[in-house]
Amino acid sequence: MQIKELHITKASGELVPYDGKKLRQSLTKAGADELTVREIAEEVEASLVPGISSRKIYQKAYALLKKKGRPCAAKYKLKAAVMELGPSGYPFERFVGEILKDQGFQVKVGIVMQGKGITHEVDVFGLKGNRQIMVECKFGNTASKKVDVRVAMYIHSRFRDLRNEWKENQEFRGRDYEGWIVTNSRFTEDALSYGTYYGMNLISWGFPKQGNLRDLIEAESLYPITTLTSITKKEKQSLLNKGIVLCRDLLGKDELLKKLNVRPTRINKAYKEIEGLCD
Repeated sequence: MQIKELHITKASGELVPYDGKKLRQSLTKAGADELTVREIAEEVEASLVPGISSRKIYQKAYALLKKKGRPCAAKYKLKAAVMELGPSGYPFERFVGEILKDQGFQVKVGIVMQGKGITHEVDVFGLKGNRQIMVECKFGNTASKKVDVRVAMYIHSRFRDLRNEWKENQEFRGRDYEGWIVTNSRFTEDALSYGTYYGMNLISWGFPKQGNLRDLIEAESLYPITTLTSITKKEKQSLLNKGIVLCRDLLGKDELLKKLNVRPTRINKAYKEIEGLCD
């Protein structure tokens, strides 16, 4: 069977034609040079069988890229790394908070605020000049997960209740209020239509075309520590528990890794990887 006739299985279970161009583009975007892209694509495509899952293709390409260069491999696994900010959604909320801080917002994560009718748990509260935002973070640990219109409507109603209170609160009065939904997965079409119509700021892995979650991460090299290939999953979770969310926040903090019994050689590898990511 020729490659152009081969179908693969997406995370949703849908069968779609294999697109080698997408694989090459993703490798290039991760920083791999032309020769590496060609070699990996050829080896991956030589192993393809009808119905193979997109996840297995990714795992094969990632394993090959990891042998070539850790920073490139780390960038290639970015989407999967964000999904590792679990199992609870709180690390993802802190991660979104860090992205907003980088944009100049004063940020509070995981607070309770009084609305007009009831109190609300706000994932991220941000203030920048006259802009006051409420951000609901919807974390997904599977590629097939979507934020549907019911969720969008629920979050919008919470935002309106808070906004009605803010308008009359002396501390918050007179500002521009914004309701945001940020997810590492996707929105359904109805959720996008509803949120857009009511002026909410919707950000997912691929929406909007410019300024989506991936763009926000890569533009300022805000890579989560789960991106690193040189430390274990258990070590990453320990660092997350200590409030270390971004790779760059680990620089100069050898003592944290030493307390986790990370060998000096691996600490050096981790630092080289971070420098390659954040350069």
